[in-house]
Amino acid sequence: MRPVTLSPEFLSEIPLGSAITLQRGFDITKAEQTPGEIPIVSSSGVSSFHNKWKVAGPGVVIGRKGTLGTVHYLGENFWPHDTTLWVKDFKLSNPRFVAYFLKTLHLENFDTGASNPTLNRNHVHKIQVQYPKPAAQERIAAALSAYDDLIENNRRRIALLERMAEQLYREWFVRFRFPGYQQAKFEKGVPRDWTKAKFCDLCTLQRGFDLPDAQIVDGNYPVVASTSIKAFHYAFKVEPPVITTGRSGSLGDVLWTNERAWPLNTALYVKNFRENSPYFVFHTLRTMHLENFNSGAGVPSLNRNHLKSLPISLPPRPLQDAFANQVGPMQSLKEKLDRACVDLAKTRDLLLPRLISGKLRVDHLDIQFPPSMQTERA
Repeated sequence: MRPVTLSPEFLSEIPLGSAITLQRGFDITKAEQTPGEIPIVSSSGVSSFHNKWKVAGPGVVIGRKGTLGTVHYLGENFWPHDTTLWVKDFKLSNPRFVAYFLKTLHLENFDTGASNPTLNRNHVHKIQVQYPKPAAQERIAAALSAYDDLIENNRRRIALLERMAEQLYREWFVRFRFPGYQQAKFEKGVPRDWTKAKFCDLCTLQRGFDLPDAQIVDGNYPVVASTSIKAFHYAFKVEPPVITTGRSGSLGDVLWTNERAWPLNTALYVKNFRENSPYFVFHTLRTMHLENFNSGAGVPSLNRNHLKSLPISLPPRPLQDAFANQVGPMQSLKEKLDRACVDLAKTRDLLLPRLISGKLRVDHLDIQFPPSMQTERA
């Protein structure tokens, strides 16, 4: 990669409104929605699905109210919510390029709301920008979308692996069609050699650890919140595998982190597997719909003590281990794909401002994906 001198033939300075026209989205309540396949896009992303669309794809949506500056590219027909602005007219702009370009403007800094953050499209239209010509837009969009396309392909593979593992769990431990089930003796619908137990015999859940944002020091260990990895810290609290679920705020997600980690206090983590396979514990938790055990009056909360006495049937450890042998390789591949997505996104985000600004020409760019991903991409 070689930086180049900014060329006036490559960029021109114009008000953003000369390149695109933004329009406020359309209001729709939950009660007015009918289940369908059309994404309803709010300021933070796809929030639900409806059976009607307002805008034909491809399109670009940005957060207008509440969460400002977020940019969402839609390749399909969609419904932009009232909390967003959407590109009504791309004029001579490439839609995918517009999505990348808007991400570099830091539109969250153009807040005009007195209390609730708000983005005024008229103010956005007046922003003076260095804007590439159509041919350059096409090349930039193609270069950056190569990363996004591979990330999306990896995510589809991850979703497939998750479905395969879940289906295998249900086949063995819910439908009882495990290896050798034909010879098993059943009593009241459950194999005789399974143990009638309680949730506390499956595992011990423990509240995570406090770690204010101001105290996070960049490092190698993931900080796991209720639904995802929030940051990376220089210290850890728990050895792998770290299995967590939401304790406060967001409930129901169950995460597997196969490295030393710091579970936050908004999560519960498995402190003790009680002689059970971690893979069996993980998939059991995922099928329990823990979001239904909300004990919070205002903020959703999961009280681990409410789970202790739940009845549960535990299969023999050899059967649990046989299951682990099946899903373990799936989990390992999923982790590699997850890591590849992170690496690809980091590289894309490093390239994005340099390509958009013209400091790096696309024809000087040699796109190389991580070696571990070359087979997957092929």
